[in-house]
Amino acid sequence: MTGTAVLGVLAATPSALAAGGGPADRAAAGACTSSVPFVAGEHGYDTFRVPAVVAAPDGALLAFAEGRVAGAGDSGNIDVVLRRSADGGCTWGELSVVASGDGDTRGNPAPVVDPATGRVVLVTCFNSGEVTEHEIIGGEVTPEQSRRVFVQTSDDAGRTFSAPREITDAAKLPQWRWYATGPGHAIALTKGPHAGRLLVPANHSTAPPAGSPDTGAEPRYYGSHALYSDDGGTTWELGYIDDSYDGAANSNESSVAELPDGRLYFSVRDQNGTDPGNRLGGYSSDGGASLDGPLVAQEGLGAVPVVQASVLQLPGKRGPLLFSGPSNPDRREALTVWRSDDAGRSFEPAVTLSEQPAAYSDLVSLDRRTVGVLYETGASGPYETIEFRRIGLGRP
Repeated sequence: MTGTAVLGVLAATPSALAAGGGPADRAAAGACTSSVPFVAGEHGYDTFRVPAVVAAPDGALLAFAEGRVAGAGDSGNIDVVLRRSADGGCTWGELSVVASGDGDTRGNPAPVVDPATGRVVLVTCFNSGEVTEHEIIGGEVTPEQSRRVFVQTSDDAGRTFSAPREITDAAKLPQWRWYATGPGHAIALTKGPHAGRLLVPANHSTAPPAGSPDTGAEPRYYGSHALYSDDGGTTWELGYIDDSYDGAANSNESSVAELPDGRLYFSVRDQNGTDPGNRLGGYSSDGGASLDGPLVAQEGLGAVPVVQASVLQLPGKRGPLLFSGPSNPDRREALTVWRSDDAGRSFEPAVTLSEQPAAYSDLVSLDRRTVGVLYETGASGPYETIEFRRIGLGRP
Protein backbone atom coordinates (compact mmCIF):
# COMPACT_ATOMS: atom_id res chain seq x y z
CA MET A 1 0.00 0.00 0.00
CA THR A 2 2.13 2.84 -1.29
CA GLY A 3 2.12 5.92 0.93
CA THR A 4 -0.37 4.45 3.38
CA ALA A 5 0.18 3.29 6.93
CA VAL A 6 -0.47 -0.42 7.34
CA LEU A 7 0.23 -0.46 11.07
CA GLY A 8 -1.30 2.87 12.02
CA VAL A 9 2.00 4.48 12.95
CA LEU A 10 3.44 5.83 9.73
CA ALA A 11 1.62 7.73 7.02
CA ALA A 12 2.88 9.87 4.18
CA THR A 13 2.42 13.55 4.98
CA PRO A 14 -0.11 15.16 2.61
CA SER A 15 1.43 17.33 -0.08
CA ALA A 16 0.75 21.07 -0.06
CA LEU A 17 2.21 21.68 -3.51
CA ALA A 18 -1.19 21.80 -5.16
CA ALA A 19 -2.49 24.17 -2.51
CA GLY A 20 -0.11 26.98 -3.49
CA GLY A 21 2.25 28.89 -1.27
CA GLY A 22 6.05 29.05 -1.31
CA PRO A 23 8.61 26.85 0.42
CA ALA A 24 8.46 28.86 3.64
CA ASP A 25 4.70 28.45 3.82
CA ARG A 26 4.95 24.72 3.19
CA ALA A 27 7.67 24.33 5.81
CA ALA A 28 5.68 26.30 8.36
CA ALA A 29 2.74 24.02 7.75
CA GLY A 30 5.01 20.98 7.89
CA ALA A 31 3.20 19.83 4.80
CA CYS A 32 5.67 19.23 1.98
CA THR A 33 6.00 15.58 1.09
CA SER A 34 9.23 15.24 -0.85
CA SER A 35 12.10 16.97 -2.59
CA VAL A 36 15.06 15.88 -4.70
CA PRO A 37 18.37 17.35 -3.50
CA PHE A 38 20.56 15.31 -5.88
CA VAL A 39 19.92 14.57 -9.57
CA ALA A 40 22.30 12.61 -11.79
CA GLY A 41 24.03 14.82 -14.35
CA GLU A 42 23.73 18.05 -12.36
CA HIS A 43 26.49 20.18 -10.76
CA GLY A 44 29.16 18.51 -12.90
CA TYR A 45 28.56 14.99 -11.53
CA ASP A 46 27.52 11.95 -13.50
CA THR A 47 25.86 10.28 -10.50
CA PHE A 48 25.14 10.89 -6.83
CA ARG A 49 25.20 7.93 -4.48
CA VAL A 50 25.49 6.82 -0.82
CA PRO A 51 23.24 9.31 1.03
CA ALA A 52 23.57 10.30 4.67
CA VAL A 53 21.53 12.88 6.57
CA VAL A 54 21.72 14.50 9.99
CA ALA A 55 20.00 17.42 11.72
CA ALA A 56 22.39 20.26 12.62
CA PRO A 57 22.14 22.12 15.96
CA ASP A 58 20.37 25.05 14.28
CA GLY A 59 17.68 22.73 12.94
CA ALA A 60 19.00 22.62 9.37
CA LEU A 61 19.18 19.28 7.60
CA LEU A 62 22.53 18.29 6.16
CA ALA A 63 22.23 15.88 3.22
CA PHE A 64 25.54 14.29 2.24
CA ALA A 65 26.30 12.13 -0.79
CA GLU A 66 29.09 10.91 -2.99
CA GLY A 67 29.40 13.04 -6.11
CA ARG A 68 30.76 10.66 -8.74
CA VAL A 69 32.39 12.62 -11.53
CA ALA A 70 33.02 10.23 -14.42
CA GLY A 71 30.39 7.54 -13.95
CA ALA A 72 28.18 5.62 -11.55
CA GLY A 73 30.89 3.19 -10.47
CA ASP A 74 32.43 2.98 -6.99
CA SER A 75 35.95 3.87 -8.18
CA GLY A 76 37.63 6.93 -9.67
CA ASN A 77 37.18 10.65 -9.06
CA ILE A 78 34.57 10.99 -6.28
CA ASP A 79 33.84 13.93 -3.94
CA VAL A 80 31.84 14.09 -0.71
CA VAL A 81 29.18 16.75 -1.31
CA LEU A 82 26.54 18.44 0.82
CA ARG A 83 23.30 20.37 0.55
CA ARG A 84 21.60 22.14 3.49
CA SER A 85 17.89 22.63 4.06
CA ALA A 86 16.52 25.24 6.44
CA ASP A 87 12.87 24.23 5.99
CA GLY A 88 12.76 20.59 6.96
CA GLY A 89 13.79 19.20 3.61
CA CYS A 90 11.32 21.06 1.41
CA THR A 91 14.02 23.08 -0.38
CA TRP A 92 17.81 22.86 -0.50
CA GLY A 93 20.67 25.34 -0.68
CA GLU A 94 23.60 25.33 -3.05
CA LEU A 95 25.72 22.22 -3.37
CA SER A 96 29.10 22.39 -1.63
CA VAL A 97 32.11 20.06 -1.75
CA VAL A 98 33.06 18.87 1.75
CA ALA A 99 35.93 16.58 0.73
CA SER A 100 37.33 16.82 -2.79
CA GLY A 101 38.61 13.68 -4.44
CA ASP A 102 40.86 15.60 -6.85
CA GLY A 103 40.99 12.46 -8.98
CA ASP A 104 40.87 10.07 -6.02
CA THR A 105 37.90 8.49 -4.22
CA ARG A 106 36.37 10.06 -1.12
CA GLY A 107 33.10 8.74 0.21
CA ASN A 108 31.04 6.81 2.73
CA PRO A 109 29.98 9.92 4.69
CA ALA A 110 29.01 9.15 8.31
CA PRO A 111 27.91 12.40 10.03
CA VAL A 112 26.99 12.93 13.68
CA VAL A 113 26.47 15.92 15.99
CA ASP A 114 28.52 16.01 19.19
CA PRO A 115 25.95 16.79 21.94
CA ALA A 116 28.54 18.44 24.17
CA THR A 117 29.61 21.10 21.67
CA GLY A 118 27.08 21.08 18.82
CA ARG A 119 29.95 20.40 16.44
CA VAL A 120 29.14 18.35 13.34
CA VAL A 121 31.64 15.50 13.06
CA LEU A 122 32.00 13.74 9.70
CA VAL A 123 33.95 10.51 9.18
CA THR A 124 34.72 9.46 5.60
CA CYS A 125 36.93 7.07 3.63
CA PHE A 126 39.55 7.50 0.90
CA ASN A 127 41.38 5.43 -1.66
CA SER A 128 43.40 6.16 -4.78
CA GLY A 129 41.27 6.84 -7.82
CA GLU A 130 43.52 4.52 -9.81
CA VAL A 131 42.47 1.33 -7.97
CA THR A 132 39.22 -0.62 -7.58
CA GLU A 133 37.53 -2.28 -4.62
CA HIS A 134 38.36 -5.68 -6.14
CA GLU A 135 42.04 -4.79 -6.25
CA ILE A 136 41.93 -3.48 -2.67
CA ILE A 137 40.26 -6.56 -1.20
CA GLY A 138 42.57 -8.77 -3.24
CA GLY A 139 45.64 -7.17 -1.65
CA GLU A 140 46.93 -5.78 -4.95
CA VAL A 141 47.50 -2.18 -3.81
CA THR A 142 49.93 -0.23 -1.63
CA PRO A 143 48.89 1.10 1.80
CA GLU A 144 48.83 4.62 0.35
CA GLN A 145 46.44 3.51 -2.43
CA SER A 146 44.24 1.44 -0.12
CA ARG A 147 41.29 2.49 2.03
CA ARG A 148 42.08 5.15 4.62
CA VAL A 149 39.90 6.91 7.17
CA PHE A 150 39.48 10.65 7.78
CA VAL A 151 37.53 12.99 10.06
CA GLN A 152 36.29 16.55 9.52
CA THR A 153 34.35 18.96 11.72
CA SER A 154 32.03 21.91 11.33
CA ASP A 155 31.38 24.54 13.99
CA ASP A 156 28.83 26.47 11.93
CA ALA A 157 26.09 23.86 11.46
CA GLY A 158 27.55 22.44 8.27
CA ARG A 159 28.16 25.65 6.35
CA THR A 160 31.91 24.99 6.30
CA PHE A 161 34.11 22.03 7.28
CA SER A 162 37.71 21.61 8.34
CA ALA A 163 40.12 19.84 6.02
CA PRO A 164 40.12 16.02 6.28
CA ARG A 165 42.39 14.71 9.06
CA GLU A 166 43.60 11.12 8.79
CA ILE A 167 42.76 8.65 11.59
CA THR A 168 43.57 5.40 9.76
CA ASP A 169 46.08 4.19 12.37
CA ALA A 170 43.38 4.28 15.07
CA ALA A 171 40.53 3.03 12.89
CA LYS A 172 42.00 0.22 10.79
CA LEU A 173 43.88 -2.94 11.74
CA PRO A 174 47.01 -3.76 9.69
CA GLN A 175 45.51 -6.95 8.20
CA TRP A 176 42.35 -5.21 7.00
CA ARG A 177 42.08 -4.32 3.32
CA TRP A 178 38.68 -2.84 2.50
CA TYR A 179 37.22 -0.29 4.92
CA ALA A 180 33.96 1.66 4.87
CA THR A 181 32.23 3.87 7.40
CA GLY A 182 28.45 3.39 7.56
CA PRO A 183 27.26 4.39 5.10
CA GLY A 184 24.63 6.56 6.73
CA HIS A 185 24.54 8.64 9.90
CA ALA A 186 26.55 7.83 13.01
CA ILE A 187 25.08 8.34 16.50
CA ALA A 188 25.87 10.06 19.80
CA LEU A 189 25.02 7.95 22.83
CA THR A 190 22.67 9.57 25.35
CA LYS A 191 22.36 6.99 28.16
CA GLY A 192 24.53 5.23 30.71
CA PRO A 193 28.25 5.47 31.42
CA HIS A 194 29.12 6.14 27.78
CA ALA A 195 26.73 9.05 27.25
CA GLY A 196 28.27 11.50 24.79
CA ARG A 197 30.23 8.83 22.93
CA LEU A 198 30.25 9.25 19.15
CA LEU A 199 29.84 5.87 17.50
CA VAL A 200 30.32 5.07 13.81
CA PRO A 201 29.12 1.71 12.43
CA ALA A 202 31.63 0.45 9.87
CA ASN A 203 32.83 -2.56 7.91
CA HIS A 204 36.04 -4.03 6.55
CA SER A 205 37.61 -6.98 4.77
CA THR A 206 40.61 -8.91 5.97
CA ALA A 207 43.52 -10.76 4.40
CA PRO A 208 43.19 -14.57 4.22
CA PRO A 209 45.25 -16.59 6.69
CA ALA A 210 48.81 -17.43 5.72
CA GLY A 211 48.98 -20.38 3.36
CA SER A 212 45.37 -20.06 2.21
CA PRO A 213 44.69 -20.35 -1.54
CA ASP A 214 42.09 -17.59 -1.19
CA THR A 215 42.72 -14.10 -2.56
CA GLY A 216 40.69 -12.19 0.03
CA ALA A 217 38.08 -11.22 -2.55
CA GLU A 218 35.76 -13.96 -1.31
CA PRO A 219 32.70 -12.59 0.58
CA ARG A 220 33.59 -14.65 3.67
CA TYR A 221 36.42 -12.20 4.45
CA TYR A 222 34.04 -9.27 5.02
CA GLY A 223 33.30 -8.21 8.57
CA SER A 224 31.70 -5.34 10.45
CA HIS A 225 32.91 -3.30 13.40
CA ALA A 226 32.34 -0.12 15.41
CA LEU A 227 34.54 2.96 15.67
CA TYR A 228 34.03 5.37 18.57
CA SER A 229 35.28 8.61 20.13
CA ASP A 230 34.82 9.73 23.73
CA ASP A 231 36.28 13.21 23.19
CA GLY A 232 34.08 14.69 20.49
CA GLY A 233 35.96 13.22 17.54
CA THR A 234 39.53 14.13 18.49
CA THR A 235 40.71 10.57 19.15
CA TRP A 236 39.18 7.29 18.03
CA GLU A 237 39.15 3.64 19.11
CA LEU A 238 37.88 0.40 17.67
CA GLY A 239 34.88 -1.17 19.37
CA TYR A 240 33.39 -4.56 18.56
CA ILE A 241 34.85 -6.48 15.64
CA ASP A 242 32.97 -9.26 13.87
CA ASP A 243 35.81 -11.45 12.64
CA SER A 244 34.16 -14.85 12.23
CA TYR A 245 34.95 -15.02 8.48
CA ASP A 246 33.25 -18.43 8.25
CA GLY A 247 31.04 -17.69 5.25
CA ALA A 248 27.78 -18.23 7.17
CA ALA A 249 27.12 -14.56 7.95
CA ASN A 250 29.31 -12.17 6.01
CA SER A 251 28.67 -8.91 7.83
CA ASN A 252 29.21 -5.80 5.73
CA GLU A 253 27.70 -2.28 5.64
CA SER A 254 26.09 -1.49 8.98
CA SER A 255 23.88 0.99 10.81
CA VAL A 256 23.17 1.50 14.51
CA ALA A 257 20.52 2.85 16.88
CA GLU A 258 20.46 3.42 20.64
CA LEU A 259 17.48 1.63 22.19
CA PRO A 260 15.38 3.06 25.07
CA ASP A 261 17.12 0.72 27.55
CA GLY A 262 20.56 2.03 26.52
CA ARG A 263 21.65 -0.97 24.49
CA LEU A 264 22.82 -0.49 20.92
CA TYR A 265 21.16 -2.31 18.05
CA PHE A 266 23.28 -2.97 14.96
CA SER A 267 21.63 -3.74 11.61
CA VAL A 268 24.09 -5.23 9.14
CA ARG A 269 24.12 -6.19 5.48
CA ASP A 270 24.90 -9.88 4.93
CA GLN A 271 27.12 -10.13 1.86
CA ASN A 272 26.01 -13.45 0.37
CA GLY A 273 26.43 -15.56 3.48
CA THR A 274 24.98 -19.05 3.67
CA ASP A 275 22.66 -18.19 6.57
CA PRO A 276 19.07 -17.35 5.52
CA GLY A 277 18.21 -13.82 4.50
CA ASN A 278 20.30 -10.74 3.73
CA ARG A 279 20.06 -8.85 7.04
CA LEU A 280 21.83 -9.47 10.32
CA GLY A 281 21.21 -7.95 13.73
CA GLY A 282 23.05 -7.76 17.02
CA TYR A 283 23.22 -5.89 20.33
CA SER A 284 25.83 -4.21 22.50
CA SER A 285 25.39 -3.43 26.20
CA ASP A 286 28.74 -1.64 26.62
CA GLY A 287 28.47 1.26 24.23
CA GLY A 288 29.65 -0.63 21.16
CA ALA A 289 32.88 -1.97 22.67
CA SER A 290 31.65 -5.54 22.18
CA LEU A 291 28.60 -7.47 21.04
CA ASP A 292 26.35 -9.35 23.46
CA GLY A 293 26.27 -12.29 21.05
CA PRO A 294 26.80 -13.11 17.40
CA LEU A 295 25.14 -11.23 14.57
CA VAL A 296 22.13 -13.32 13.49
CA ALA A 297 19.59 -13.32 10.66
CA GLN A 298 16.81 -10.79 11.20
CA GLU A 299 13.23 -11.99 11.52
CA GLY A 300 10.79 -10.05 9.39
CA LEU A 301 13.36 -8.60 6.98
CA GLY A 302 13.53 -11.49 4.53
CA ALA A 303 12.23 -9.26 1.75
CA VAL A 304 15.33 -7.04 1.85
CA PRO A 305 17.92 -7.67 -0.89
CA VAL A 306 21.70 -7.47 -0.44
CA VAL A 307 21.98 -3.72 0.16
CA GLN A 308 22.79 -1.02 2.71
CA ALA A 309 19.93 0.00 5.03
CA SER A 310 19.25 2.43 7.88
CA VAL A 311 17.81 2.21 11.40
CA LEU A 312 16.41 4.94 13.65
CA GLN A 313 15.04 4.71 17.18
CA LEU A 314 12.13 7.05 17.78
CA PRO A 315 12.01 8.86 21.14
CA GLY A 316 10.16 7.62 24.20
CA LYS A 317 10.12 4.33 26.06
CA ARG A 318 7.59 2.93 23.59
CA GLY A 319 8.90 4.61 20.47
CA PRO A 320 9.35 2.03 17.71
CA LEU A 321 12.63 1.21 16.01
CA LEU A 322 12.45 2.00 12.29
CA PHE A 323 14.30 0.31 9.43
CA SER A 324 14.47 1.51 5.81
CA GLY A 325 15.49 -0.45 2.72
CA PRO A 326 14.23 -1.94 -0.55
CA SER A 327 11.57 -4.63 -0.16
CA ASN A 328 12.11 -6.92 -3.15
CA PRO A 329 14.58 -9.71 -2.29
CA ASP A 330 15.52 -10.13 -5.95
CA ARG A 331 16.27 -6.53 -6.90
CA ARG A 332 16.69 -3.06 -5.46
CA GLU A 333 13.23 -1.50 -5.61
CA ALA A 334 10.18 -0.52 -3.51
CA LEU A 335 11.79 1.47 -0.69
CA THR A 336 9.94 0.52 2.49
CA VAL A 337 10.05 1.57 6.13
CA TRP A 338 9.57 -1.23 8.66
CA ARG A 339 8.87 -0.90 12.38
CA SER A 340 9.87 -3.00 15.36
CA ASP A 341 8.12 -2.88 18.74
CA ASP A 342 10.43 -5.40 20.37
CA ALA A 343 13.82 -3.66 20.09
CA GLY A 344 14.73 -5.18 16.74
CA ARG A 345 13.93 -8.82 17.42
CA SER A 346 11.25 -8.69 14.71
CA PHE A 347 10.03 -6.18 12.12
CA GLU A 348 6.82 -5.53 10.20
CA PRO A 349 6.42 -3.30 7.11
CA ALA A 350 4.82 0.06 7.85
CA VAL A 351 4.89 2.07 4.61
CA THR A 352 6.25 1.66 1.09
CA LEU A 353 7.33 5.00 -0.34
CA SER A 354 7.31 3.91 -3.97
CA GLU A 355 7.42 0.81 -6.14
CA GLN A 356 10.22 2.36 -8.22
CA PRO A 357 13.84 1.17 -8.20
CA ALA A 358 15.54 2.16 -4.93
CA ALA A 359 18.75 1.30 -3.12
CA TYR A 360 20.67 3.00 -0.25
CA SER A 361 18.82 5.13 2.32
CA ASP A 362 19.22 7.02 5.58
CA LEU A 363 16.67 7.96 8.26
CA VAL A 364 16.54 11.16 10.33
CA SER A 365 14.20 12.44 13.02
CA LEU A 366 12.75 15.82 12.04
CA ASP A 367 10.49 16.54 15.00
CA ARG A 368 8.20 14.63 17.36
CA ARG A 369 5.74 14.02 14.53
CA THR A 370 7.92 13.58 11.46
CA VAL A 371 10.84 11.52 10.19
CA GLY A 372 12.73 11.91 6.94
CA VAL A 373 14.10 9.33 4.50
CA LEU A 374 16.94 10.27 2.13
CA TYR A 375 17.16 7.53 -0.48
CA GLU A 376 18.46 6.56 -3.90
CA THR A 377 15.72 6.08 -6.49
CA GLY A 378 14.65 6.65 -10.08
CA ALA A 379 12.11 5.70 -12.73
CA SER A 380 14.39 3.39 -14.73
CA GLY A 381 17.15 2.66 -12.20
CA PRO A 382 17.90 3.32 -8.53
CA TYR A 383 20.74 5.80 -9.09
CA GLU A 384 18.98 8.55 -11.06
CA THR A 385 18.21 10.74 -8.04
CA ILE A 386 18.53 10.96 -4.30
CA GLU A 387 15.09 11.91 -2.97
CA PHE A 388 14.10 13.20 0.45
CA ARG A 389 10.73 12.04 1.74
CA ARG A 390 8.92 13.34 4.83
CA ILE A 391 6.80 10.80 6.74
CA GLY A 392 4.27 11.85 9.36
CA LEU A 393 3.97 9.85 12.56
CA GLY A 394 0.51 8.76 13.70
CA ARG A 395 -0.36 7.07 16.95
CA PRO A 396 -0.28 3.28 17.46
